[in-house]
Amino acid sequence: MQFFPDPKTFLTIGSIAIRWYALTFLGGALVTYIFMKRDFRKHGYKPETVDDLFVGCLLWGIVAARIWYCLFSDPVYYFSNPIHVLQINQGGIGIQGGILGGLAYGWYYAHKHKMSFLRTTDSVMPNMLIAQAIGRWGNFINQEAFGQAVNESFYNGFPSFIKNGMYIDGAYRQPTFLWESGLDLLGFILIRYVYKKYSKNKRRGDLSALYLVWYGISRFIVEGFRTDNLMFLGMKMSQLMAIVFCLVGFALYFFIRRKKPQSKPIVLFDLDGTLIDSEPAITASYLHLFETYRKAEDFDADKRIEVLGPPLHDMMVKYFPDQDPDKMVEEYRVYQNSIHDQVVKPMPGAADLLKWLKENGYSVGVVSTKMSDLLKHGLKLFGMDGYVDTVVGHEMVKVEKPDPEGICMAAEKLGKGMDELLYIGDNATDVMAGKSAGGYTVAYLSTPEKKEDIVKAKPNEIISNLSEVKDMLQKEEHEWTYDTI
Repeated sequence: MQFFPDPKTFLTIGSIAIRWYALTFLGGALVTYIFMKRDFRKHGYKPETVDDLFVGCLLWGIVAARIWYCLFSDPVYYFSNPIHVLQINQGGIGIQGGILGGLAYGWYYAHKHKMSFLRTTDSVMPNMLIAQAIGRWGNFINQEAFGQAVNESFYNGFPSFIKNGMYIDGAYRQPTFLWESGLDLLGFILIRYVYKKYSKNKRRGDLSALYLVWYGISRFIVEGFRTDNLMFLGMKMSQLMAIVFCLVGFALYFFIRRKKPQSKPIVLFDLDGTLIDSEPAITASYLHLFETYRKAEDFDADKRIEVLGPPLHDMMVKYFPDQDPDKMVEEYRVYQNSIHDQVVKPMPGAADLLKWLKENGYSVGVVSTKMSDLLKHGLKLFGMDGYVDTVVGHEMVKVEKPDPEGICMAAEKLGKGMDELLYIGDNATDVMAGKSAGGYTVAYLSTPEKKEDIVKAKPNEIISNLSEVKDMLQKEEHEWTYDTI
């Protein structure tokens, strides 16, 4: 084993050499993976989904990048010596081919797993710019991807290691790797942070389109200075593809502003306070516990509002620290079941909305912290069970809201991904769960006392009447299908 046997090699183990270029490539890929994971987590996807997608895109990207290089560097040689196509350790990949290969696999994966392709590419492509920025330093170490000869004075003010590294074939060369690395880093910042945060008219696919445009323009400019380009019919192949990338990016940007959504979102509800007014049952059940284990007067007006939404277990730990929280939850459920039918009632317009959704082809589900038997009983009690396609209750999930597990499970049961769903709830916990699932969150403000907490949770929309859901779905512009954040 030998470290740093030459400037281009990090480590050799016998006949195996690990090049600095490979490390910069993998380092850039790792940074992209970290940003991807963060974005997909916001959309409610499991870590293994990100892992599978990332590995597939990376492998197919490498294969496509190698094939691209072989086709446009010396196709006659590689057709005559096909075994040499596999010798990637000898160098030679084309990033534009890698992008196309990764996109092809991404489309396949998104289609197979019922994910929005544009939402998927928005979570991947801008992050590739940081990988490309890092990877260009591998070109510097390999002394490739350089520009025309320049005078030594060109490097006045540059760090000496860059100046020395750009002395190639008896002359100083323009550091085109540095131009492209800098442009990639700038594009990453502008697209991922500036546009994503400040644009008021975002659409799904925007970030992907901007990546294609930015990368196309910057690559076209930089390629004009390079002297070691791949050629096609006497023209610089990278510049031709850069033009194609720009045109596709512009076309995508304007197309998605004219496109109308093709499919209908699934509509998921929390039950309590949204479809059924169960506040009397909830407060009566807590009052029963306070009368038994504390004092009735301790259950004041603030607590009556506070208990509407958070997980039962959390409330039991907070209010009854000397008791077994699991036993307290069980006692709460037993008491609520005993009074349920006498005190609950449907929310105004709930049955009419569910009927309209069913008649218009929407898939509907209920996701709640109640046990599923009680959920089904409540829906049946008020004649709403025939309009609901799936129910996810407390015992079906490992983690309660605000974790998105229940919402994601309902989406899967309805045969769709999380990229086109509305989750309608009546408290901040519901909003946080819907946002964590990557859905369009609608907060139903059934009582004014909940407004402050709901506003802090930042739902996509706040309504005061369930009929507003129907109006929302009938809009020409369906915002949930464009949400990229």
